[in-house]
Amino acid sequence: MEIILEGKGELFQKPDIEGFRKFVKEKKNRGFFEKLMSEKEAVEKFVKDGDYIGFELYGTVRAPMSIVREIVRQGKKNLRVAGQGLMDVDFLLAADLVESLDITYVGYEVLGLSPVLRRACESGKVKVTEWSNAGITWRFKAASMGVPFIPVRSMLGSDTFNFSAAKVAICPFTGMKVCLLPALILDVGVIHVHKADVYGNAIIEGISGFAFEMARASKRLIISAEEIVPNEEIRKYPERVLIPYFLVDAVVHAPFGSHPGEMVYLYERDEEHLKEMLKKFETVEGTKEYLEEWIYSCKNHEEYLEKVGTKKLLKLMKEKIWR
Repeated sequence: MEIILEGKGELFQKPDIEGFRKFVKEKKNRGFFEKLMSEKEAVEKFVKDGDYIGFELYGTVRAPMSIVREIVRQGKKNLRVAGQGLMDVDFLLAADLVESLDITYVGYEVLGLSPVLRRACESGKVKVTEWSNAGITWRFKAASMGVPFIPVRSMLGSDTFNFSAAKVAICPFTGMKVCLLPALILDVGVIHVHKADVYGNAIIEGISGFAFEMARASKRLIISAEEIVPNEEIRKYPERVLIPYFLVDAVVHAPFGSHPGEMVYLYERDEEHLKEMLKKFETVEGTKEYLEEWIYSCKNHEEYLEKVGTKKLLKLMKEKIWR
């Protein structure tokens, strides 16, 4: 296959497909056993300094924030991150835990761009390679398929391609130009879901994003769930299980686990909290104050929810139900 053009971005995670297959075969316990544990236990056991880590979904929707706060609390360092989320990436950047970032977009929609991301990137403190949202999702897809790259037409002729680590090749069948996206294998994937059983069978309500691909592109996978349900309930509707147990390493019960983000059908995002947070994030000192108040001073997710307050959480639930 003839390569005619290459993006100038650095490839932070090489597509070692055979190494991935070997890891799953020899080191991953895919058995049917109980995996329920706390955020603290899951992060201590499965997240290591220097790991390449990814979160799912976009923006403030279904964000695995209870796990993210625990990663910050434990101070995991030199992380390489798939920046396709928002608050998850922002919190790790705010805590100075990120070494490199495969970025698509980190912004708060109507609330503006992330000042934390801007400082990290403009200072050169964090190495950055750019991808489109579709591009990085298709990289997960390639890994989940067990192939080292996937050919697409997206990103061709764009500055996104120029600052990526993709390549343009001539298709050997048609002679047309195609963009080659390298498979993206995560050391750790983190996904927040609506329901899971203790074995890791997980159900997502509403938009599933790229959970299917990411779950199958992760060496180790942590699932946090709003509700832990009996295995019998899972077995009633097996077709709803997007993530089966044999992909999962840890299951964490995390009601309101996406706060201050939202969870479709369950609760609205906390606009008041987000605005106050972004105001703090405008300065380095304010960022430190936020982290101290809302992460370091809370021993765990339960203490965080106590700090948010039952009244606020119930209000967010009612707002979602009434809309």
